[in-house]
Amino acid sequence: MRPSALGLGLGAAVGGYVGFKARGKTLVPWPANVQGAFPGTLGGITGLLTGVGVDVLIAAARRPQRVPAALFATAGIFAVAGFAGKYAAGNALIGIAKKGSEIDIGFAKPPSDPLVTGSDASAIPYTTLGREGARFVGTVTTPEDVTFVTQEVRVIEPVRVFIGVESAATVSERVQLAIEELHRTGAFDRAHLLIQAPAGTGYANSTPVDVLEILSLGDCATVAIGYGLLPSFLSLGKVGIAAQTQRELLDAILAELRDRPAKPLLLLYGESLGAKVQEAAVPAGLVDLNAYGIAQALWVGTPGGRVADEFHARCAQSSITVDRPEQIPADLTDRPRVWFLEHDGDPVVRFRPELLRRSPLWLDPAKPRGRNIPDSMAWVPWVTWAQVCVDVLYATNVKPGQFQSLGHDYRADLGAVVTAAFALNATHEVAKRLEQRLRELEIARASRIEVSA
Repeated sequence: MRPSALGLGLGAAVGGYVGFKARGKTLVPWPANVQGAFPGTLGGITGLLTGVGVDVLIAAARRPQRVPAALFATAGIFAVAGFAGKYAAGNALIGIAKKGSEIDIGFAKPPSDPLVTGSDASAIPYTTLGREGARFVGTVTTPEDVTFVTQEVRVIEPVRVFIGVESAATVSERVQLAIEELHRTGAFDRAHLLIQAPAGTGYANSTPVDVLEILSLGDCATVAIGYGLLPSFLSLGKVGIAAQTQRELLDAILAELRDRPAKPLLLLYGESLGAKVQEAAVPAGLVDLNAYGIAQALWVGTPGGRVADEFHARCAQSSITVDRPEQIPADLTDRPRVWFLEHDGDPVVRFRPELLRRSPLWLDPAKPRGRNIPDSMAWVPWVTWAQVCVDVLYATNVKPGQFQSLGHDYRADLGAVVTAAFALNATHEVAKRLEQRLRELEIARASRIEVSA
């Protein structure tokens, strides 16, 4: 089928318009080569699809008897391409998962601390924790960290429990291992028990745990159970099993604490896909938090969508959403129970299918713009969706020790927000020293990771 003049003309016009609109500012910085290529690429694809679509309609009108055969042939081409793509993607995912199970050279030696999983005192083989699990249990804060920040002596050594997806074959078995580790380490006797939902790779952010370990003077325990080894954007299909893992863990902890006269303060923390997972585990919001006896919950950078909106609504009675620490109320006498830390300009939070067909509230020209949302950014059908989609790819630009309160990078906010959300005590001077030490701890972790690079 040869291109028609109408198809070429409309394709060029629509593609040119889209390319022009795609030059606008976005939520986060992109690499220069991507920023330069994006308008032409998006405009070219749009123009091509428009031109082909017009020509198909013209051909169908002229020779309708050929339409079924053309559709059948097109479906066959897509089917063959789909099978080939699925095979290639499957092999690629196996390679990514294998890399996620390999422990960094800088963390190759199992920890000597008996109060963490994977040590000689633990029944869980260190090699089953995977890359992220090894990093998590291998970076417990020290008495020196506590004294530097608080000017006080650590009262007890903190506990870190991590069960990798390869530590056992099923969710129930992994949860049982976690409970056994919590018993072995005396975690149920601590003042705080933090339950963290990891991201898709098993990544459990150490920074909020560092804050809790330091400000509680070590009187705390943290538990996380992995459910996969792939990056979060490749793990969306595992939200169900990940939420099941969180529910079974919460059920098991509830059963363990039911008859204890003294119970630890139960805290929840989830970040990015981990936030989505943990919210899915307590879908009724405050009702479920009451049932499990959760004192405080902090969810950071929850991926956007209708489910997230509905969950926010269920927690509205006792919740707060902040973009940055400066928005934390000065008077927290009536402390919110649920905290959402979400940057106004975080594309992971803002990206959703509805961007294709309607303007979102955060781009409403009649309302004040949130932080880091460009004043010149306006909604354009298809274009804004594509821009925010690319924004997601560059939402986290992590440089060790250089904390940014930008996009999907929440490291600069966690010290103050974790302190407030979990009702920890920190004077202004303590908070300043905490921020300094958090950066130093991240640089130390990064140096051990870079040994493998």
